Amino acid sequence: MGTSLKPEKPFESLYSHGFLRLAVCIPQVRVADPSFNAQHIVAMAGRASEAGAAVALFPELGISAYSNEDLFHQDALLEASKAALESILKESSKWTPIVLVGSPFRFEGKLFNCAVVIHRGRILGLVPKTYLPNYREFYEKRQFTSGRYAVSSEVKLFGEIIPFGNDLVFTDSAVDGFKLHVEICEDVWTPIPPSTYAALGGATVLANLSASNITIGKAEYRRALCASHSAKCIAAYMYSAAGPGESTTDLAWDGHALIHENGELLAESHRFASEEQMITADVDLERLLQDRMRCNSFTEAAGDCMERVRNLRRIPFEFHVPTKAVALQRHVPRFPYVPASRAARDQRCYEAYNIQVHGLMKRLSSTGIQKVVIGISGGLDSTQALIVAAKTMDRLKLPRENILAFTMPGFATSEHTLKNAQHLMTALKVKGELIDIKPACMQMFRDIKHPFADGKKLFDVTFENVQAGERTSHLFRLANLHNGIVLGTGDLSELALGWATYGVGDHMSHYNVNVSVPKTLIQYLIRWVAVSGEFESATNEVLQSIVETEISPELVPHAEGYNDVPAQKTADFIGPYELQDFSLYYITRFGLRPSKVAYLANHAWADPKRGEWPDLVPDDQQIGYDLKTIKKWLNVFLYRFFKTSQFKRSAIPNGPKVGSGGSLSPRGDWRAPSDSEADVWLKELEANVPE
Repeated sequence: MGTSLKPEKPFESLYSHGFLRLAVCIPQVRVADPSFNAQHIVAMAGRASEAGAAVALFPELGISAYSNEDLFHQDALLEASKAALESILKESSKWTPIVLVGSPFRFEGKLFNCAVVIHRGRILGLVPKTYLPNYREFYEKRQFTSGRYAVSSEVKLFGEIIPFGNDLVFTDSAVDGFKLHVEICEDVWTPIPPSTYAALGGATVLANLSASNITIGKAEYRRALCASHSAKCIAAYMYSAAGPGESTTDLAWDGHALIHENGELLAESHRFASEEQMITADVDLERLLQDRMRCNSFTEAAGDCMERVRNLRRIPFEFHVPTKAVALQRHVPRFPYVPASRAARDQRCYEAYNIQVHGLMKRLSSTGIQKVVIGISGGLDSTQALIVAAKTMDRLKLPRENILAFTMPGFATSEHTLKNAQHLMTALKVKGELIDIKPACMQMFRDIKHPFADGKKLFDVTFENVQAGERTSHLFRLANLHNGIVLGTGDLSELALGWATYGVGDHMSHYNVNVSVPKTLIQYLIRWVAVSGEFESATNEVLQSIVETEISPELVPHAEGYNDVPAQKTADFIGPYELQDFSLYYITRFGLRPSKVAYLANHAWADPKRGEWPDLVPDDQQIGYDLKTIKKWLNVFLYRFFKTSQFKRSAIPNGPKVGSGGSLSPRGDWRAPSDSEADVWLKELEANVPE
């Protein structure tokens, strides 16, 4: 059985699904006024607690203010800072998150710039700044000592013995994977920040208390730095910079707060704000752990630093997970393969389209073959493959007549799709022909003694596959005849669901340009081509008509005979492709458990008005799906993907990988047994997703 969610953690809560809420706070500050600063820290820490945060980060030296310069050597300021810290500590017993505040700390006759790690009335550790900048506007070595020069690894403060050093990893016993490391400002600007070793040692949340004055262009560098560091460490990275109230004698401060996850910016403050700010973001710990598990080079890097990693000190604590349902704030795109942003989508489509074209160019040039044979149905997949083939011929400086395109109507082909297929071949100026496969199919029905040969309306799987097989058989023999290769058209979504006729069917080809392109992306690739000027207006018109056509295999006719529209709807059998592509992405790219996929899908799809839609989605198609529907079709996906379809994926033709979440090739991203069971996924879904 799957592991059931604990009763105190409701399904609707982000904490039931491996997420962690982080908060970065930029309070008002007065220079050399620790009492004032402590009051504002306390108020904002309370806000972070009410928001259900697990970590609340404040700026560097926030208790005293950063810009005190030689005032840091005044006993009065140091004693006031210590008293302010004690007042914060007393208030912290009622807060949920770990609170990270900055304070000067005198120890061993030295002054350290420290992060104080506070949790529920206790100081878990003191982390001194390691790298002190002493160039341009910075002069920190005048006042402070690097943490590397501390003799002791523990200090006595407020009657307690407290760990001291930059080698502390704060490890939670309640939330799997919640391991926190803290560093200060300049530490992350160095070639090997202390947090690098902490990440290699298991830390998933890296926090940086910073002051960081602002100069022109510096904010963009901060973003790039935090994004890159979080990506290299496969971690979440929190960053705070000093805001309103710091001294402007020679510097200015923009109050920049950032939260990144594995290279992605999740939240950012308004810069130069006159008021206090708190940003929050929900980071996916399970996703980080999954990526680390897959990335063996990350583990090897840890091995290269094994002595340093092993010597990290793990400081235990227990985060009290909120029992209420803390709603996910994170943006979860409805279409993980298709960015909502037009600029990002155009770039994605440009790259995918050109990867397909270059893959086919190489296959043709390496074989010396100059002709392509392709079946055109008037549907999405064959349309995408055909326009890729057309552009390939253009770039190889070969005539488009080298594309031998055949539309092969069967017993269920609709007039609408047949016309689209013929118009597309004409518009692209390829060599197009029509072959009626019904006589060949009837001969096959007679040979195998199928009841349809005797006039009975038995539209079973054999009836369907005879048609699919005849089309493929014709294409391969046509390729032999014309010295060409058969270009496959089946897409990633169909491959995931086993929605293909194995062997002598649409499963097989000499080369398949669509093999790692999901159905939802193919729709946008065609839309993008139609509006991008890649082809002439006549081609663009028929492309638009094809995109608007209901997806259907067109293998079963209407009961009353032919009709202008397809009789079958693929979604009736295997579910909406937008939901199945969503499941495909999160299960194969991140290995998430089904209940978490359902939770994310519910967040993305339950409310049609929440979040952005790609601008090419018509208003009448901007619909929602409730949790019951999501669970139903996820069940179908899990059964088909894990139980019944792998044998088809184990024998697929060559084709180029297009995206990081999109390859099921047995020679690439997905290597799985053809005879596995689906029970563990189905039971986990049933146990942990309510109706």
